[in-house]
Amino acid sequence: MRKGANERRNEILDVADELFGQKGFDGTSTNDILEKVGIARGTLYHHFKSKEDIMDALIDRYSIRLLETGRGIAADKNIPVVDRIIRVVMSMNMSGGSSEEIMDHIHRPQNALMHQKIQKVIINGLTPILAEIISEGIEQGLFNTPFPYECMEMVVTYANTIFDDDMVEMTIEERATRVGAFVFNVERLLGVENGSLMSVIGMFDNNG
Repeated sequence: MRKGANERRNEILDVADELFGQKGFDGTSTNDILEKVGIARGTLYHHFKSKEDIMDALIDRYSIRLLETGRGIAADKNIPVVDRIIRVVMSMNMSGGSSEEIMDHIHRPQNALMHQKIQKVIINGLTPILAEIISEGIEQGLFNTPFPYECMEMVVTYANTIFDDDMVEMTIEERATRVGAFVFNVERLLGVENGSLMSVIGMFDNNG
């Protein structure tokens, strides 16, 4: 039975995802993928031009999943507002298995455009999700800002560039200072009391 184009494409991606996680991107050959899926080379190249093309498609798929996860957390009214913000941001942290390979791949100099693409997805996708939570916090009297979207755009853009090891090299001490300054300034942006968002620092401890 011939499989549909979408089904076959996803099957190739699933296998590549698994193999990249097990053997690494460089350690996985197109032959490995062909053998595991059980298809001819022509079938693979019908869907993907190269192994790099497969990785690009995996990044697209991860981006969609990340944002879907973020939206799901944001919509859970049973989680307190500040916890929800932290969980949404943490859900963007790609780690473990093939995710490590994806992050290694996009951080290579030759993949600068791919890196930029992921950053664009996070800034454009994460900002409205967080802004919605902030608006809810404003209604509850937790935050005081007339600019929920712009505040989150500043926060996400800063966090996505300054705390990206490829963009800014920092010692552990410098990173700790940046985190403290980041939380201090986010409190000002959101119009909350000094120290009220200190729990956010734990997010960077887990992330760093």
